[in-house]
Amino acid sequence: MSKIVTITFNPSIDKNYFVDRVLPDHKLRSKNPTSDPGGGGINVSKGIKELGGQSIALFPSGGRTGKFLEDLLAQAGIQHQAFANEEETRESLTISETSSNNQYRVVTEGPTVNMKIVDEILEACKKLKPNFLVASGSLPKGLSSDVYARFASLAKKMDSKFVLDTTGDALKAAADEGVFFLKPNLRELSMLSNVEELELDQVDEAAKKLIDNGWCQAVVVSLGAAGAMLATKNHFIHYKTPTIKKRSTVGAGDSMVAGIVWALQSGFPNEDVVAWGVACGSAATMNEGTRLFKKADAEKLFKWVKSHS
Repeated sequence: MSKIVTITFNPSIDKNYFVDRVLPDHKLRSKNPTSDPGGGGINVSKGIKELGGQSIALFPSGGRTGKFLEDLLAQAGIQHQAFANEEETRESLTISETSSNNQYRVVTEGPTVNMKIVDEILEACKKLKPNFLVASGSLPKGLSSDVYARFASLAKKMDSKFVLDTTGDALKAAADEGVFFLKPNLRELSMLSNVEELELDQVDEAAKKLIDNGWCQAVVVSLGAAGAMLATKNHFIHYKTPTIKKRSTVGAGDSMVAGIVWALQSGFPNEDVVAWGVACGSAATMNEGTRLFKKADAEKLFKWVKSHS
């Protein structure tokens, strides 16, 4: 079995409160909140676990919430290595309004992370020698924008497939270095293409240009309600998103990455790989709060996506 390692530089404890209605100047009554380990790469590891796969999650951890995060991952049976950080791991908040099904999300900026932790995680990756190296999420304070580019360089040296889901300068720097798989949304693809705003009919050409530039071998563009698009050197495939009742969008993008990486590891052809990603991302929106997808839902939606692509 090939090995998957996920990297999360700004992990969090994701707390979800359920209230009947959000009103100013009122006490909002809620049952006790749920608490889930969160952050990009950690969510990917959770999704891979749900699909029956295994991964090792690497992340900085600090203070009381860092210890709680490690405990939650251990309880979930997710292998992990935590790297001590001086400042407290962040908590983020979701308020679910049951009367309207609206969500209100407070995503905190998190602690400053020391660059020495980057070096420690790079060394851990060298020892683990994963077949797939997955980095997901934005970079916290204290880290330079070339951090993911350093992991892209290491992945090439180890002959690992580097899958990246991030944004901004960190995305651009890693793309310049070259990765295996990119998952931008339309805004991020526009940024990489040096265009203010791409139209949907320009996505194919823009994604293909990333591949022609040597920035990646494949691109999956997340198009929201319009679905997703896979671009490789030889073809394009558009995937429709199934119509379902959405309860939460928390972790949907990370669930999509989890489905893609799990399917890659499992040896599915490219067209099925992205169908699994769309299915897992869609399935994640069917659950309340900060819960990711259920495998049974993803399996049903995979069949739908396959038959409509």
